[in-house]
Amino acid sequence: MGLESLGDLAIHVILKKLPPKDAGRVSCVSKRLRSSASDDLIWINFCRNDLSLCHPLDPLGNPLPSFKEAYQSWRQAFGKYPWSLVKRVKRCWDGIEAWLNDNFPEAKATLCKGATEEEILELESALKVKLPLPTRILYRFHNGQEVEKANLVTHTFGSSLGIIGGYSFYSHYVNVYLLPIRQVIRDTLQVTRKLGFFRRSKYVLVAASTTYSEKLFFLNCTNGQLYVGTRNLLTEGEMIPCVPHELIKLGHGLNSEEQQDAMLLWLEEHGRRLQNGFVKLHEEENVRAINLFPEEPPLCSTAITNGVKVRASALLIPELSDLQDDVEKFLFAYSIRMSLEPQGCIINGVSFDSCQLHWRHWIIRADDMVVSDVNGEAVIGKFPLLCPGDKEFVYQSCTHIPTSSGSVEGSFTFVPGRLAEPKGDPFLVTVASFPLKLPGYVF
Repeated sequence: MGLESLGDLAIHVILKKLPPKDAGRVSCVSKRLRSSASDDLIWINFCRNDLSLCHPLDPLGNPLPSFKEAYQSWRQAFGKYPWSLVKRVKRCWDGIEAWLNDNFPEAKATLCKGATEEEILELESALKVKLPLPTRILYRFHNGQEVEKANLVTHTFGSSLGIIGGYSFYSHYVNVYLLPIRQVIRDTLQVTRKLGFFRRSKYVLVAASTTYSEKLFFLNCTNGQLYVGTRNLLTEGEMIPCVPHELIKLGHGLNSEEQQDAMLLWLEEHGRRLQNGFVKLHEEENVRAINLFPEEPPLCSTAITNGVKVRASALLIPELSDLQDDVEKFLFAYSIRMSLEPQGCIINGVSFDSCQLHWRHWIIRADDMVVSDVNGEAVIGKFPLLCPGDKEFVYQSCTHIPTSSGSVEGSFTFVPGRLAEPKGDPFLVTVASFPLKLPGYVF
């Protein structure tokens, strides 16, 4: 029994279960099947399953008359690439865009439309490289960020709208964005002139900080790894890999379905961290930015003592690390957030509506060896006063250690009331141990 002998409903059910390519083949059999296979309800299903499209849009976001035309436009635009890899890249960008749309729309507005094949070929020709397949597709969806021309709210030291985000401590401020192709070409050529080994290697600069504190990310087009420069980048070409090597898989030719370079893995991991709340948006003095200090355990510790809550986490600062220094090899910055619970400060069953920090004590370890035991007044020269309902008091500091892993723990001494008018004896507030660790993914 052939398809044409079935009723319209049965044909519709069968066509919905076919892959899009087979549905297209069925439409060539007869006028009736062409009509059935052209039903937009079928192509809505294909667009949703393959591309998560709720509206018929082409790859540049332009509206089209039907979902069938939308699906065809996507297949045509990405016809030279493995379709499964195209779908994976789209999921990656969809996740990042959804988070930006809900939380950071001013940064989403800086994302450029996808690059053309001609622009990618221009990059490859100018820099004499062949981009890994996943990175080519990533650029086809978004050609980096247009930070310079956007109407931005900027930090004193540069733009705060990089979608990779950053951190600050003391006078060091970093905020990383993805470079558009024209800037990739220009800046890579500038770096090549400074670094002799780049002339023999296949590196391209794909992400950088917009700030005075320089942080540079390079994609190696030969092995697919992403690297970030250290303090010795300009003198020694020293870099740290940003993604576990064992995860990178580069196939041969355009038909490989399993390819994943570091750029795709890095952006996928960043999207997961944003969506899971592992990193969050931070606002200070009306400037918003993605803050890379971890917000969730096990990398963020939390302790509550007598109503005082302290959260703490650290991250590697690669651009100020020196892998050739046996004593101060790795620099870690740490962020301390303290607040007073709604019930106030409770000492021996008595509640106080404020307390003020007086003293700090830190124990810093490299592996299991104590490398620093610090006692001193205040934190970064301040004596924060905590009251219920106030925003967290947040400060950042940093420490060097000679190993790739370690930890920090300690305590603060508070007095109930205020230092000028204490209402009781000083008490210790615990800062639970938090790790210093060279991560698998470096941002």
